[in-house]
Amino acid sequence: MSVRELVVLGTASQVPTRHRNHNGYLLRWDGEGILFDPGEGTQRQMLRAGVAAHDLNRICVTHFHGDHSLGLAGVIQRINLDKVPHEITAHYPRSGQRFFDRLRYATAYRETVGITEAPVAADGPLARTGAYTLQARKLSHPVESYGYRIVEPDGRRMLPERLAAHGIKGPDVGRIQREGELAGVSLADVSETRRGQRFAFVMDTRLCDGVYALAEGCDLLVIESTFLDEDEELAVEHGHLTAGQAARVARDAGVRHLVLTHFSQRYTDPEEFERQARAAGYDGELTVAHDLLRVPVPKRR
Repeated sequence: MSVRELVVLGTASQVPTRHRNHNGYLLRWDGEGILFDPGEGTQRQMLRAGVAAHDLNRICVTHFHGDHSLGLAGVIQRINLDKVPHEITAHYPRSGQRFFDRLRYATAYRETVGITEAPVAADGPLARTGAYTLQARKLSHPVESYGYRIVEPDGRRMLPERLAAHGIKGPDVGRIQREGELAGVSLADVSETRRGQRFAFVMDTRLCDGVYALAEGCDLLVIESTFLDEDEELAVEHGHLTAGQAARVARDAGVRHLVLTHFSQRYTDPEEFERQARAAGYDGELTVAHDLLRVPVPKRR
């Protein structure tokens, strides 16, 4: 059975806390697993969340600050230890190639699995499969950073009343879906466009064009909100977003489910992030992430 969900492995920014591990997020998209920003401790969090190395097909790193990438060494070594039988592709900023190399070969181990390196150097599509297109957009942070977006191809939704009106039933329904036409009746005559689902992952960044482009029309948006609104000057200085800024992006982009994460250790009340997001005018589904949380991708409209 196909599953589309986000598994939150860690939600802390800069340093872990007693209750928050460094970053780590697994997106299950049908039969694939995409691991985003494996910070320190990700391998252990995977164990706690029931995520195996065999579940991974891609690793996407937004940038090479430690809380987003120090877990790469352990994850890659675990992939090799478990002898994952399928290809795994790693995406990361090309400008950080030296950091990726150091993390990939941080210590001695037996390399049994080939990791395909596919660094990101510009906005645009990174990969196309039958299930999605993976895209990247540059963000605004003190080091080069990219956000990621997954777009499912549009499909067709069959309309029972139109099928009945044309006398199409049983095996002929599948036939017109495959062939596009049946006895002079086109697929467009008996169906409508079913919009593909959209997911975006936006980490350390100031407000910029890339943030809005990634968020546009998303069913599920995972976005950093390191600071509360009263610390907006700090957010801008260090290249981050506030809860209110993230929520306004989601509001203006028509996001259906907003997941706030990547919280500074200075704050002790996670509910304040939700209060500020609501005060900013976002009225969709809202989750303030915590470690080991599972968030389903909303069902299609």
